[in-house]
Amino acid sequence: MSSLPSVDEFKIEHTLPRHVAIVMDGNSRWASAQGKSVKAGHRAGVDAVRDLVDCCPTYGVEVLTLFAFSTENWQRPAYEVKTLMALLSWVLKVETPRLHENNVRLKIIGSREKFSKKVISRIEYAEQLTADNTLMTVVVAVDYGGRWDIANATKKIAVELAENRISEQQITAELLDQYVCLSDLPAPDLLIRTAGDRRISNFMLWQFAYTELYFTDLYWPDFDEQAFKAALFDFGTRHRRFGKRDAAPSESNE
Repeated sequence: MSSLPSVDEFKIEHTLPRHVAIVMDGNSRWASAQGKSVKAGHRAGVDAVRDLVDCCPTYGVEVLTLFAFSTENWQRPAYEVKTLMALLSWVLKVETPRLHENNVRLKIIGSREKFSKKVISRIEYAEQLTADNTLMTVVVAVDYGGRWDIANATKKIAVELAENRISEQQITAELLDQYVCLSDLPAPDLLIRTAGDRRISNFMLWQFAYTELYFTDLYWPDFDEQAFKAALFDFGTRHRRFGKRDAAPSESNE
């Protein structure tokens, strides 16, 4: 990684992603390898998030979306779920003033039905406080699943149809895109997943239609700025066609 060029040198010939999504996997395995508690692993994961948010503007990242807790994570051991919920509440309390001071907008996506009133209150406060910040947007997905997102959007469209606010002919992919989470933000350009698994795991299934995928064996707490830079630069060397084909030589000369 030390041989990577500088950001300015790289941008001369390549592009970097505006929107990066991350499956932050490996906190518990990192803790086990370190002989520490699961709680310590998740705390280390929070430190990694803080460092990454700080360096994103350097690389032109406008939106960072983090998969913090999935709809399936409720099936984890009760003590770990309790730890994660307490950690979420603590992070919202401690990190919101810091994000606001740094001009960072915070957005939380996912169902809120299972959260305590305290957590919901802190989510709403954080979003309201940072709503007008412009440096970048940090999206945190909690109790989120891609299938839930699509089903939730479909329910909203069904209500619109039943109340005659839209017609059946108006139901298109473009319309559904307006009802899923992150409809107000550009689609993710790059998905990074840490800790070795090579799958999406029900994360933003709709939004990842043309997202580039990058996998690393590093556990999330070990994913530092150099590792992030390597992922961004790998993305920059790819050629994205979005379903189109490259022009043939004769076509490009016309």
